[in-house]
Amino acid sequence: MTRDRLRLGLLALTQLIVALDYNIVYVALPDIGVALGFGPRSVQWVVSAYAVGLGGLLLFGGRAVDRLGPRKLFMTGLALYGVASLAGGLASSAGLLIAARAVQGAGGALLTPATLALIYRGFAEGPARNRALGAWGLAGSAGLAAGSLLGGLLTNYLGWAWVFFVNVPLALMCVLTAPRLLPTDPGRTPGGFDVPGAVLATASSALLVLGLAAGPDAGWVSLRSTGALVAGIALLAVLLIVEARTHDPLIPLRLVRGRNLATTMIVIAIFQGTLGGGYYVLTSYLQPVLGYSSLEAGLTFLPLTLVCMFAAVKVTPPLLDRWGVRTTLSVSAVGTGLGIAAMVAGTTPGGGFWTLLPGSIVWGLFGGVAFVTLFASAGAGVAVAEQGVAAGVASTAKEVGGALGLAVFVGIVTGGTDLLHGLHVAGWAAAALTAVGGVIALALDPSRIASGSPQSITPEGVSK
Repeated sequence: MTRDRLRLGLLALTQLIVALDYNIVYVALPDIGVALGFGPRSVQWVVSAYAVGLGGLLLFGGRAVDRLGPRKLFMTGLALYGVASLAGGLASSAGLLIAARAVQGAGGALLTPATLALIYRGFAEGPARNRALGAWGLAGSAGLAAGSLLGGLLTNYLGWAWVFFVNVPLALMCVLTAPRLLPTDPGRTPGGFDVPGAVLATASSALLVLGLAAGPDAGWVSLRSTGALVAGIALLAVLLIVEARTHDPLIPLRLVRGRNLATTMIVIAIFQGTLGGGYYVLTSYLQPVLGYSSLEAGLTFLPLTLVCMFAAVKVTPPLLDRWGVRTTLSVSAVGTGLGIAAMVAGTTPGGGFWTLLPGSIVWGLFGGVAFVTLFASAGAGVAVAEQGVAAGVASTAKEVGGALGLAVFVGIVTGGTDLLHGLHVAGWAAAALTAVGGVIALALDPSRIASGSPQSITPEGVSK
């Protein structure tokens, strides 16, 4: 039991690292933009470059986890993440930082499906997995909270580079601990590796994210944006044709066509898109509009993330056990939309921490439940040997949705002359879309994703 808890602690810590990086970078964006010469629209590339590297390689990473073993990919992803974080902190130009962030994303593309596969394989579907995912979600929320505070403190007192340097010792500690706590990978899964599928999946995903990220900066009718989007869609169509004819495909299409994973992909794309939009709106309101320092902005995020932490570990598992995935996801997504709406209502010219607090609490409560439930849905009913690719597919939808949401909301906010009006339009749109995601979640089949599935899985990934 103690070893199980230590193993879960290690997996949760890696989620904390990834989440820490997400929020810590948002708070530091204004300082990074000034230091490295980013424009008001191009500074989003500090976020989007990571999304391109991550989104482009997640499908490959998910299948590699199934083929080569989750422990190997877990350690490789952590090593890439740590080295790229060091390079990002040392970057002396916008181009070098963007390159480092793309490599960091590549490390995350291996780390994310490996971490989820280790949870899916190590904890039986039902209450045990729900509790494990709750702890994983708690760590993610803790990373957001720590990111807000650390981002403000480090940027204020040591400089923006330290928002990247802080990842290095954490990644190193996890790499050194992993061989002692994680089970040895089983023998390599029989079958070949779909190289054409891997190349097409990587290229199509990267081009889609690149095109979406470039829109607000280069213009939606530019070659960089429209050209990348058209090429990405074309390669995605080719990928589907290739995968349908391949004996051992990178992406088993029956998984993607399945009602539950397909619905989960749609809802998670919407959720991540509006999450990024909500964070962008809140950051832009606090710093450019109200003139908050990075530290003050970080403290304002704190109630949201603390409530999210509580919801992930204390509220989500019992709700999943009682209501199942479909009802829990639908209610929590609609509630998240209401929370974003309440937060937007508090973004007045004379507002601040106290006007944002009610919306932050509601958003954190329902958002914490929804995030954990989405990944419970992604792994439910999936065979052990395909847990990695299921995690990769769901995570790809998450990243593409996040890139789309950020691009759209940046375009809305910066498209007019009145910044606060643009923030309101973007915020209300994010709230409405999140609630729509909750309605779409009702398409899940409750009989296929019951909370107490009889499937039992050993830590080594062998069904009993």
